[in-house]
This record gives sequence, structure tokens and C-alpha cells, in this order.
Amino acid sequence: MASAPTSSISLQSNAPRTSFPSSSSSATKQFQTNLKFSFSLHSTKVARIKSSSTTNYNEVVIDEEMDRIRRLQNGSDVRGVALQGEKGRTVDLTPPAVEAIVESFGEWVIQGLEKEQGRVVEDVRVSLGRDPRVSGASLSVAVFAGLARAGCMVFDMGLATTPACFMSTILPPFAFDASIMMTASHLPYTRNGLKFFTKKGGLTSPEVEEICDKAARKYANRLAKVSKMLNTPPTRVDFMSTYAKHLRDIIKERVNHPLHYDTPLEGFQIIVNAGNGSGGFFTWDVLDKLGADTFGSLHLNPDGMFPNHIPNPEDKTAMALTRTAVLENSADLGIVFDTDVDRSGVVDNKGNPINSDKLIALMSAIVLKEHPGTTIVTDARTSMALSRFITDRGGQHCMYRVGYRNVIDKGVQLNKDGIETPLMMETSGHGALKENHFLDDGAYMVVKIIIEMVRMKLAGSDEGIGSLISDLEGPLESVELRMNIISEPRDAKARAVEAIEKFRSYIEEGKLEGWELDACGDCWVSDGCLVDSNETPAAVDAYMYRAKVSDKEHGEYGWIHMRQSIHNPNIAVNMQSMVPGGCLSMTKVLRDRFLVASGVDKFLDVSQIDKYAGTGLVK
Repeated sequence: MASAPTSSISLQSNAPRTSFPSSSSSATKQFQTNLKFSFSLHSTKVARIKSSSTTNYNEVVIDEEMDRIRRLQNGSDVRGVALQGEKGRTVDLTPPAVEAIVESFGEWVIQGLEKEQGRVVEDVRVSLGRDPRVSGASLSVAVFAGLARAGCMVFDMGLATTPACFMSTILPPFAFDASIMMTASHLPYTRNGLKFFTKKGGLTSPEVEEICDKAARKYANRLAKVSKMLNTPPTRVDFMSTYAKHLRDIIKERVNHPLHYDTPLEGFQIIVNAGNGSGGFFTWDVLDKLGADTFGSLHLNPDGMFPNHIPNPEDKTAMALTRTAVLENSADLGIVFDTDVDRSGVVDNKGNPINSDKLIALMSAIVLKEHPGTTIVTDARTSMALSRFITDRGGQHCMYRVGYRNVIDKGVQLNKDGIETPLMMETSGHGALKENHFLDDGAYMVVKIIIEMVRMKLAGSDEGIGSLISDLEGPLESVELRMNIISEPRDAKARAVEAIEKFRSYIEEGKLEGWELDACGDCWVSDGCLVDSNETPAAVDAYMYRAKVSDKEHGEYGWIHMRQSIHNPNIAVNMQSMVPGGCLSMTKVLRDRFLVASGVDKFLDVSQIDKYAGTGLVK
């Protein structure tokens, strides 16, 4: 086997970015201008609150100032509105808010390293990457300022992907102590957010909650919310070239092509739809350099307004456009990335979209070949057919709470407990592999699929990657409905928990005939993962329950899952049925015998439920 060539990349200030295009020159000037930007001053109001047990008055910082920061936490991420333009939503992810959060993160990193090493640490190095959102430049300045306040050295990776930010803490010669990715994934251009990494991986929800709580106190007690002037710009680094080479080397080594080791994708046409996000690099810096034909690829140019469609492998327009491009070009594979490339979906050579359950099935088929008899963890919205698909291939299927961090953390915990679990996937497209640091990396997942595609071709098969899931059955019906929570923002989480706990109690008390709280059967992992209320592997960050539904005519025919949204003040209701009209029947029971009977419809907007129950139409 020929050895793969190596390259030497050094850290340098203002390094040229030859292989990963940056924004326009005007945007660059704006970025440089923003380095000298300082935030306007405004005072924090203070209220005097009367104690219930004494006539004394205590001077406290008003709760609302602190709640503004705390509400920016979304599970293990920070997300908010960064630009005006959303009806009914005000800008809450402001530069002062970002600065306070990032300063608290920098302090958290330093404290963790000092505790780990038992000494004072200096020169703590933190990198920042971002997707192409138009708010990125000004908010980057706030990140740099916050890290400077915390005493960290700052490295700017420019346009990057979420998985690359984590890998920047691992791969030499960079190996930063921590990293931040500025992104709001598939959300509109008006949103933005932060994802945090150390060498141990992404932060958990409790860790982000701790950081946001400290940031809230900083923000509320800071009389002047003003950024430090950046006397020295952050060091610019080109990490994406190293990350792309890392992916190329994996493909070359694992394909080990007998004729052309360095260009194992010769003869394959692969379409990439980057959705104007950060995923274009995979086309020119991975596929092209491995010999693939990428003619017909879509929306590779980064554009923070996302003019063509939402960069999301769950988006119907994104998948339809990719399908058309694959069929028109007779391509072997189509790839759809989300904005920050921690998720992906594919289209096979026959134009069949592969996302959601199908993508989990495809990855399970590949992984179970390599690791027979092992466990696949998914979220609780996966189908009964997927469970059969996994078990038919000798695997074990563990369903867990919705939320990609929940699914990944469950897999980490199972591996620690001695249960080999190589793959953890959520129906949204988040997929993490044990072999890849338990990182949800959409590009790495596609790498696995490409390697299998080439291996199949070398073995003489022309069927394409879709043949691996030809026997996967889909549910006859699948529906998702939403109920907005009618309350003050600060009360939304408590109201959601109240409704979902009532849902649980109604089922346990037998008030919904034929409905039973679901679990993994005689669960060999732990007693009832789907109703697991303990705090391992991580504290519950969103409440949810799944019920299996039966009747005398059909037996068990479907399930219904009710969960608190992590990112928005609403409750999601997912249903699947194996019989015609099953979802409609479940919806009517949910509305009449639970939502109305329990009174939770008084603080939930059930208009979507009403419309579907009346018409059978989701929208």
C-alpha cells in the first residue's frame, strides 16, 4: 500500500486561505472595521424587592436582565435572534450577551485545565469558527473580546464547520485547548448561536447552563456593557485545509484502491448541495482532490442569506433539488449538508432520498458489517420497522430521548458500561460514531458512505448504496404537529413540563384506553430507556414520553411521542401508524380525552391539532 503524502501547516497571523474561500472583500473590510468596534453604554436598572418575612429591602439586580441570558441556552447550545426581521421576535443575541457568555466559557475552560493539571495555566488557546451568517462578523468581535477578558489566546479560523471546530482541539499542529463554533444550524438567517468544545468533546446541557448562569450575573451586574478594545487582532489560521486532508486520508487508507491509491474516487460522479452554508469545502478540498467528478453540484458559494433553500437534509426542497441533479447527471451519489455540516443526508444513484430513518438504516447496515452484534442508539421517533431492520442484521436497538446530545451521551455511557455501541443517530441527521470521538460530523458520516460505495464497486456491484436498505419498510403514516405554549417566555419551560407530566399520568392511570408508556421491551440496557428518569448519562434537558397504541381490531398499530422543544417555546407531537387512519384516530383521542379533559389546552395553542383532527391535513 502506498503511503499517503503529508503536508506541513504552520500557525500564522493573517494566513492566506487558498482552498477554503472567505467572504467578499467588502465583508473582509467590515470584519476589520468591527475589530475596533465597541458596544454602546447603557445602565442596568436595579429594583428594590420587599421580603415576605421582613420590612427590610434588599437591593438586587432585576431578574429580567439575567433571564435574557439564561433563555439563550438551547440544550447544549446557545441560540438567539441576532438580526431584526422575524415577526414577533426581538434581537436577544446581542454583542454584549455574546461577550458575557464567551467570557464565562473562557473562565470555565481555564478553571477546568487548572483543576486537571493541579497548577496555574497560562496561554490557554481557543479557536473560533463560523458559518456564513451575516451577523457573524460583528458577533465574532464579541467572542474575541470575551475570550480576551477571560485571559485566553484567540485564534480565528474564519469560515468553518462545527465538526472542524472540535477537530481543531485534536489535530496537530493546532490542538487548541477549546473551540467555539458560531452557527444556528438550519435556522433562518436572522438567528445565530454558539457551540462549545474542549478536547473531551461538546459541552453538555448542564455545563452550558452553568456557563450561561455565570454570564447572566456578569451581564446584569456590568454597569457598562462595553467590549474591550482589541489592541491585537486574533491570529488567523487555516485549519480547514488540515481537516480536509484528514478526511481525504481516511478515504484513501480505508478504500486502499489497488490501482490508484491517491485518487480512489476516479470514475465516480458525486453531487454536493451545500445550501450556501459551510459545506462547499467538501467538494473542492476532498472529493475533487480524490479524483471524483463533482459537476452539477449545487449552492457551494457561502451566502449567509441562504437564498436558495434552508441548508437542511430534512428540507424537502433541498432533497428534491439534489435528487434532480443526481438523475440529470446520472451521478453515483448526492450529498446534502446542513449549514454547519454536523448533519447530512444523501441521495442514491436511482434518485431515492436517504434521510431520517433511511439514513439511520444505511449507517446501521454499514456499521453492523464492521461490528457485528453491537448496539445502535437512536432517538425515540424512529419507526418499528427500523428496529426490525437493525435486529434482522444481528444488532441491538436502543431508543432514547430526543435530542442529539441525549442520544450521543447514551452511547458514550453504554460504551463505558461495556456495551459496544459504535453508532448513535437522531432522525434529524445528527450521527456520531465511536471511532470518530463520538462527534456528530456530517462530513465524516458521508465519508463512511462513500467508502462503502467504492468498496461495493470494487467487489463488482453496480447496485449503488441504496441497495443496502432495499428491505427497510416505512411507516404507513407519519405526522408531526406542534403546540405553542401560551405564556410569558420565562414560564414556557415549566408549562411544557406540566403538560407532559400530565400526559404521563393520564396514560399510567388508564385514562387513555389502549395507550401504554413505551420502552425498549424487556430492555437489556436499563429499565425502560424511553421513560428513563435518572440523571445518567446527563440531566434531563427536555421532558418527553412515548406511548405505544393498540386497539382490539389491529393490536399494536402505532405510537405517539410528546416532547418539549429544546429550541422553541412549544411542544412537538410525533405519531406513526401502520394502519390507515391511525394517526388521525390518535390525534382525536389526544385532543378530546387528554388536551381538553386535562385542561392543558388552556395554555397550549392546539390549532394544529384541531385542524388535523378535522381535515386529516398537517398544514
